[in-house]
Amino acid sequence: MGVGIVKVVLALDTSTPAVTAGIVGLDDVQVLAERVTLDARAHAERLTPNVLAALADAGLTMADLDAVVVGCGPGPFTGLRAGMATAAAYGHALDIPVHGVCSLDAIGVLTTGDVLVVTDARRREVYWARYRDGVRTAGPDVNAPADVDPGSAHAVAGSLEHAALFDLPRIEPVYPTAAGLVRAVPDFSAPPAPLVALYLRRPDAKPLAARS
Repeated sequence: MGVGIVKVVLALDTSTPAVTAGIVGLDDVQVLAERVTLDARAHAERLTPNVLAALADAGLTMADLDAVVVGCGPGPFTGLRAGMATAAAYGHALDIPVHGVCSLDAIGVLTTGDVLVVTDARRREVYWARYRDGVRTAGPDVNAPADVDPGSAHAVAGSLEHAALFDLPRIEPVYPTAAGLVRAVPDFSAPPAPLVALYLRRPDAKPLAARS
């Protein structure tokens, strides 16, 4: 799979309840179209329809895509699997590169100053990372909100419900966006690394030796 001149990017994320598909022009990171469905249980069902709808909105077809970028979490296994498998399938079928990014980066890269980004990790925990002018300075990690050190953050972005647990002003973005996903890729001209899901949480099951 070669890396040619990238002009149009398909951006996907299923790390949060937002099932996101966007078409982005790379020259000026212009979002040509974006479809988002808020449903934590519909990642697999809604992602492909959202992709097709976004392409139609942009007046483009699959053949116009030059690359795919997908959020690799942190997030729940089922959601991440839907997004990453779909991205890999498009890349293989179209013979275009697929770039994986940290989904928290897709939020943090659009912020300025010192910002804390949090998303729902379930089990009364949050996935989090800290950013300074869009560059990650700590994380990603998963902790109970009380154990997250906001550092010098002056605001918190991400999940509204979980951002409210911190004594900081809340700012957007709330979910990873198509523009944020594209901006989180450091270099579209470089060959992409293999897709690796960021689960962060240790498996619930433990070997018998670890229990003794």
